[in-house]
Amino acid sequence: MQRTYIGVICFFVLVAAALSVYATPATRHDVKTGTCRVLNDGPLEWESRPWGEGGKAFKQVCKSCHTRDNIEGATFLWEESKTSRGWNMVFTKMRAKCARDGVWARLSDDQLLMVNDYLYRWASDSMDINDSA
Repeated sequence: MQRTYIGVICFFVLVAAALSVYATPATRHDVKTGTCRVLNDGPLEWESRPWGEGGKAFKQVCKSCHTRDNIEGATFLWEESKTSRGWNMVFTKMRAKCARDGVWARLSDDQLLMVNDYLYRWASDSMDINDSA
């Protein structure tokens, strides 16, 4: 009888561990292009594709203004500044001052998609504290 309980507990622990492997989002639906973007391609380092190029562009273009105490008046941003849904809204509605004043013109459409992928992947609600990744 005790072995049965131990077996059931082990089973549930294994199921929970298997489910937690994909705690971060693996895909993102892009409203503008109507496509499903795959985010779990490659290792979890930020340099890996497809969202790694977005991470580089975010750090080079976006973070050039969106730093603490910047002189441009841009709000301080980091990946966790918004939820995944919030980042999608920024890129779908294009209401951000950067999008309107032409700063985003430095990025190609593909780079904008990758920046959105990157920010969606590392948004405030995308991480599970129980996920080792």
